[in-house]
Amino acid sequence: MEFTINQIAQLLEGEVEGDGSQAINRVDKIQEGGQGSISFLSNLKYEPHLYHTLCSAVIVSKDFNPSKPVNCTLIRVADAYSSFTRLLEVYAEMIGKAKTGVEQPSFLGEDCTVGKDIYRGAFSYIGNHVKIGNNVKIYAHAFIGDHVEIGDNCVIYSGAKINHNCVIGNDCEFHAGSVVGSDGFGFAPLPDGTFKNIPQLGNVIIEDNVSIGANSTVDRATMGSTIIKKGVKIDNLVQIAHNVVINENTVIAAQTGISGSTEIGKNCIIAGKAGIVGHLKIAEHTTIGANTGVSKSIKDPGQTIFGYIGFDHKEFLKSYSVFKQLPELQDKLTELEKKQ
Repeated sequence: MEFTINQIAQLLEGEVEGDGSQAINRVDKIQEGGQGSISFLSNLKYEPHLYHTLCSAVIVSKDFNPSKPVNCTLIRVADAYSSFTRLLEVYAEMIGKAKTGVEQPSFLGEDCTVGKDIYRGAFSYIGNHVKIGNNVKIYAHAFIGDHVEIGDNCVIYSGAKINHNCVIGNDCEFHAGSVVGSDGFGFAPLPDGTFKNIPQLGNVIIEDNVSIGANSTVDRATMGSTIIKKGVKIDNLVQIAHNVVINENTVIAAQTGISGSTEIGKNCIIAGKAGIVGHLKIAEHTTIGANTGVSKSIKDPGQTIFGYIGFDHKEFLKSYSVFKQLPELQDKLTELEKKQ
């Protein structure tokens, strides 16, 4: 696909500074681009690359003032980062539209309702009594179980699995290997020391505009529903246990684990490898740092939690500054003991 710089500027409601007639056929990093590519500059630590880039065009914010002459064409927009994101969305959408129709072999069960403009890849499986909306893309080897409901404009990538009775909203994406509706980790201890499986009879409800990363799992509830609300973004290799509720616009980075029946508030940020025990409530706008272990509920919104076990970020930094001085303090203590 190929567009002129002027056409891209029109899409982004930007102003062209330079030759807008040049053709653009790909996006690239500012330091790696070549003729025919477009990039962006948002973080000013990358500004030096602007003066040497081979990109044909670079998207910058309107208030950006170059400190040296620029060889490429600039597209000035209100916000460079969000405009470049918009460009990537349009590009991805155009690529996605190339996939249409039904490839064979694929399986469609009994009494299913399928919307318009659907794509079903080879070896995909759709069970019985499934409802699928319009413009849904189901890639090769994806699995959709019985009685699943899927809204419009969803993308289910290769190897993703949505198990029986789960409900999916509109504009959701499930990356390769993700699993929605796997059994929750429920086992009852018996007197002889063994464990008996507890049937997991609930489901998973995923609202609109949710993204589930590759090889992440969202377990079905024991009873009721595990709920992922609107706008939640889940990275790769994340474990969401049974009966968890994650509220709107929360983002969760890779290798995080959230134990059963915990509720995460709105607009939280959970960094990689965080661990949250079960039956807690995390207030909205909470930030949980990487490798942080959370063992009790966080009641006040807007806190940043860091450390293991996690406690207030500022208190952690104070404690850590003392911890780093422990060898010196030990030497001083030893000297004092010798003088006694």
